[in-house]
Amino acid sequence: MTSMQSSVIGKVAVLLGGNSAEREVSLSSGEAVYRALIAQGIDAVKVDPKFDLIKQLNEHQVDIAFIALHGVGGEDGTIQGLLEFYGLPYTGSGVKSSAICMDKWRTKLIWQSLGLPTPKYIQAGSVEQLVEFSQQVGLPLMVKPSLEGSSIGISKVTLNEDLADAFESAQATDSPVLAEQFITGREFTVAILGDKALPAIQLKPANDFYDYDAKYIQDDTEYLLPCGLSKEKELELQVLALSAYDALDCKGWGRVDFMQDESEKFWLIEVNTVPGMTDHSLVPMAAKAAGIDFEHLVIDILNAKLSEVAG
Repeated sequence: MTSMQSSVIGKVAVLLGGNSAEREVSLSSGEAVYRALIAQGIDAVKVDPKFDLIKQLNEHQVDIAFIALHGVGGEDGTIQGLLEFYGLPYTGSGVKSSAICMDKWRTKLIWQSLGLPTPKYIQAGSVEQLVEFSQQVGLPLMVKPSLEGSSIGISKVTLNEDLADAFESAQATDSPVLAEQFITGREFTVAILGDKALPAIQLKPANDFYDYDAKYIQDDTEYLLPCGLSKEKELELQVLALSAYDALDCKGWGRVDFMQDESEKFWLIEVNTVPGMTDHSLVPMAAKAAGIDFEHLVIDILNAKLSEVAG
């Protein structure tokens, strides 16, 4: 990177850590982003909102924030609203989009209203409602917190007697409980950078589904890239990803997760507005397949915000 490009970006606060259940993952993501910036001569500083965020921002006098915070407080519009009030540009989606995408139930309500395909679902207030829903759509069900990420508190339920435990596990995160019809088939994800969809990745976890361990701890998940789809089906998937992303007014970068059923139909699961940037993460993997290395990916994410501000 030239010194002129560096001066255009200015001083970057990499926001990492925070208070959510995904703190450790966020620390890893933020550290990777910070190192990539420093390697390119960018003036960057690590800022953990857990420790008096405003004081740190004032002390460092930064020009833009790279949000590498995952989960509650990082992806739910909270930090985005604070930064807007503070007057500091930040990477990724805005307050409204971040809040909606963090709420899986409201995300699905919007998709459903627009005719975009998403599995049948219910926001359940009791185990009895889960049982009733399972009788309507059948088992398996995915039971998850509506307001968490990284598959925290999520369960795949194949037996009615396990519904109560799944409900309690999801509710333990202090989140409403979402139950979703399980789609049997293949799992895909599409990263979005700017206004373009990157190559799709097929996920083949050794576990029953792509849970927290498969995402961040184990090394036995298979990532198929190329994804195994025909060119036509991959294009269909990318177009659907952009439609789902745009429907929620997302900006800058993100990731859209899918299931493909046995008849080859794609089903929208969720959008991540601050995806992981660790060595297990999917956006850097997709970017690399598109010819964008990690360092340039970080700069592209920053430039997406700078272009938005300039425009």
